[in-house]
Amino acid sequence: MTQISFDASALKKFVHENELGEMQAMVNAADSELRNGTGAGADFRDWLHLPTEYDHEEFDRIKKAAKKIQSDSEVLVVIGIGGSYLGTRMAIDFLHDSFYYSQKPADRKFPLVLFAGNSLSSSYLHDLVQLIGDRDFSVNVVSKSGTTTEPAIAFRIFHELLVKKYGEEGANQRIYATTDAKRGALKTEADAAGWETFVIPDGVGGRYSVLSAVGLLPIAASGADIDQLMAGAADAEKSYTNPDLTQNEAYQYAAYRNILYRKGFTTELLENYEPNMTMFAEWWKQLAGESEGKDQKGIYPSSANFTTDLHSLGQYIQEGMRNLMETVVKLDTPNHDVTIPAAENDLDGLAYLQGKNMDWVNTKAYQAVVAAHNAGGVPVMTVHIPREDEYTLGSLIYFFEVAMGISGYLNGINPFNQPGVEAYKTNMFGLLGKPGFEAVGDQLRAQMKENEK
Repeated sequence: MTQISFDASALKKFVHENELGEMQAMVNAADSELRNGTGAGADFRDWLHLPTEYDHEEFDRIKKAAKKIQSDSEVLVVIGIGGSYLGTRMAIDFLHDSFYYSQKPADRKFPLVLFAGNSLSSSYLHDLVQLIGDRDFSVNVVSKSGTTTEPAIAFRIFHELLVKKYGEEGANQRIYATTDAKRGALKTEADAAGWETFVIPDGVGGRYSVLSAVGLLPIAASGADIDQLMAGAADAEKSYTNPDLTQNEAYQYAAYRNILYRKGFTTELLENYEPNMTMFAEWWKQLAGESEGKDQKGIYPSSANFTTDLHSLGQYIQEGMRNLMETVVKLDTPNHDVTIPAAENDLDGLAYLQGKNMDWVNTKAYQAVVAAHNAGGVPVMTVHIPREDEYTLGSLIYFFEVAMGISGYLNGINPFNQPGVEAYKTNMFGLLGKPGFEAVGDQLRAQMKENEK
């Protein structure tokens, strides 16, 4: 059973005792849509059983490929964007030392996992190539189609670097393609060149894909235990199947955030008290925003890193517009703790804290913030996690995935599509001169000239 716990005790000022129970009928309907495939987007629900019904043969190949990468590469470059990037990046940050990216190879022991294709910044790509330098490296390119602009450009560049360094045949032994099982430009190229391939399942959208080969290969290559990652997710899958709101804490979270949304709390801040969870919030923002932001409705997902952001955003959260709700992911036991030392003088005024552990202080800060924000009119929910390890992360990923599926159906939307994402792509293709988009480009250029007048 998952060791994650959800705490809604700080909502008493904002949600009456009867309100959660009155959501039960709606939750039952949302659960039926999700579990029975009667809701919109039913073709993209395969993530529901991914922790228990994954391809075990592919899973073994992933672990073997990870060992090969560990044996012949000091760096693994993962090329992808959106769901092909964020889940992996957040897992690497969550599971490794806070200064993982600055560690010496001997201290890190496994390949350094770096990322490309997640932006169109030429400076970033140049600096990444410079950072790799003469070190041995491999590439994991992640794309369903192989034609998404950002990763496709990055892959062209790194493919050329591999060929220059290792020759065509040697390069082919260092490219791992995670893509469609049967079709697409990347699949075609991979089959022709003999690259090892892994599958992005048809029924799993990008933002739900971290527990597939999309995330598992680079996470394993980094030295993390993907067996435990999947075990945590599998236990969460079992824990969050009962739609009874008195039993299912992931559904409670989904219900409470919808209750608050209907009361005007339209922005949700996902918060943490650990800097290495910053990217977890970035992953969550895609999961929430891409799942719910449709049809001119949906909770706006944002994030804050405490206590750091209490010195920048804290004033607004405390006294700004009262449209904010907060969800804290609180680590109960840190990987390491530090004792505050004594000093000969007390110029900094910390004598009352000497001998205390920093995590004790951090927890008191969390408790103080919840009380202050509640008093200021901000509802706070907390997801407690026992530790930062693979099992916990697997459970946490599944907790939020299933909660967002239910939350989307509670709001009457399809939580598994993303039609709005295509708008900027169409305009970009037009301005770049991509064949077939010339009319769009002409229209946009005319519009820009008109705006300049």
